[in-house]
Amino acid sequence: MRGSRTRPRRAAVRYAAPALVLVALAPAAGGCGLVSGSPMTDSVQPGSIGKGRPLQGAKLTVTSKEFTEQIILGQIMGLAFQAAGAQVVDRTSIQGSIGAREAVRGGTADGMYEYTGTGWITYLGNTAPVTDPHQQWLAVRKADRANGIVWLAPSRLNNTYALAVNDRLQRKYGVRALSDVAALSRKRRAAATVCVENEFASRDDGLTGMEKAYGMRIPSGNVSKMSGGVVYTQAAKGSPCAFGEVFTTDGRIKAMRLNILRDDKHFFPNYNAAPEMNAATMRKYPRIAQVLAPVTRALDNKVARELNAKVDVEGQDPHQVAKDWMAEKGFLKTS
Repeated sequence: MRGSRTRPRRAAVRYAAPALVLVALAPAAGGCGLVSGSPMTDSVQPGSIGKGRPLQGAKLTVTSKEFTEQIILGQIMGLAFQAAGAQVVDRTSIQGSIGAREAVRGGTADGMYEYTGTGWITYLGNTAPVTDPHQQWLAVRKADRANGIVWLAPSRLNNTYALAVNDRLQRKYGVRALSDVAALSRKRRAAATVCVENEFASRDDGLTGMEKAYGMRIPSGNVSKMSGGVVYTQAAKGSPCAFGEVFTTDGRIKAMRLNILRDDKHFFPNYNAAPEMNAATMRKYPRIAQVLAPVTRALDNKVARELNAKVDVEGQDPHQVAKDWMAEKGFLKTS
């Protein structure tokens, strides 16, 4: 498989932030100019994490990219640091992958949740993903040490590409995996209709590569190209396509009662979320790993879909969604 795919994209969410404070000057290489953020001032106490306030006295900045899941993960990291006693600056929702990455690498931010596939392919320049999720993380962690970045233990949250189908058509065609779609495309070509984003249609790690890997025979006339949000709507309707390209942690999957088809040949790269930390920060505050470990372990696709849906479907505030989840899991206590 070839391509330099960045992280899965999701519509950006805008929400009201506290008054901005100046934090630092970004490195020239980052091209970000002044770096600003807002203090997190939640009244939170240690729960199952942060006991003994191991980060008391630390001043830490968290960052993220600008789409829903990333913003929520950034809030989760910041709240974990607060529960452990740190003063936290929220610098989430940076536009584009490179800006957030450079903030962590250059030290104007201390950490973020990043995706292993993005690190391996986009930042480190590899063209072929590692099939095993854990081995993918190990490879990224080892290679990124030279860039002054430390990758902490990964989550099971894997925000990668998938095809989804509604209940009615899944029963009608008996499809559970991408190999079933391939078989359908060979036996009943007219039934193998797909809705995709424009970019996915032409990428080697998208539709083109998937068809080749699975031996699918999908005529160009069976492929409808549209914006990402419309794909979910049309797949839920089952018209004009039976199958839709989705991201595996999108909150609309559950809301629209879509079923993800198993990638049984492991074609799509692993995009497991893991804390990506500035190495100097980790040397100064090594107990960050201990604070984040149980939180990261609790993150999986089901959790991500539920949290993302609260923002994207229900319109809730990402910070409050993150805080409620942390409290519900017992990671912290709120006043």
